[in-house]
Amino acid sequence: MRKLIYGMNLTLDGYIAAPGDDIGWSVPSDELFQFWSDQLQATDLTLYGRKLWQTMSSYWPTGDQQPNATPAEIEFARRWRDMSKVVFSSTTDKVDWNTRLVTGDAVAEITRLKAEDGGPMDIGGATLAGAAMRAGLIDEYVLATAPVLAGGGTPFFTALDNWVNLNLVETRTLPGGVILTRYETRR
Repeated sequence: MRKLIYGMNLTLDGYIAAPGDDIGWSVPSDELFQFWSDQLQATDLTLYGRKLWQTMSSYWPTGDQQPNATPAEIEFARRWRDMSKVVFSSTTDKVDWNTRLVTGDAVAEITRLKAEDGGPMDIGGATLAGAAMRAGLIDEYVLATAPVLAGGGTPFFTALDNWVNLNLVETRTLPGGVILTRYETRR
């Protein structure tokens, strides 16, 4: 059975985007960027909701060709482009870059993918991750908490019907006052 990991940058008050989908507060340090790049390399499959897919696919397919791209950004762009991805959307009709589109029941498909043999899967996008959270499918949460308050926007966590008990696996402080924490779901 595969492990499902939900991780993103978020504000101290728990938002992955401020009102208007503003993520201008989320400028990762080189160390945080490298952490996410290493996570990507260790991931067998990434699951995206439509909005995060649109954000990622608008830049990373050619991120390695940008004139000011750092070596880390070049490496990340190449990893991202080559890795297997699944996009869950009922409004998107075309995906590229080693990506498969699922228009049906996301929870059923994520459950099926988890049951397969293979390496870890990442899930991104608040709506998609929220559905997986409510279904009890997420095995690990990775939070890169920035020292900023957004006051509203898109929350990292969704409303749940039941508690989810977690075990702290890792915590570290990164440049810029970002606190990285990892939690495993206690089953």
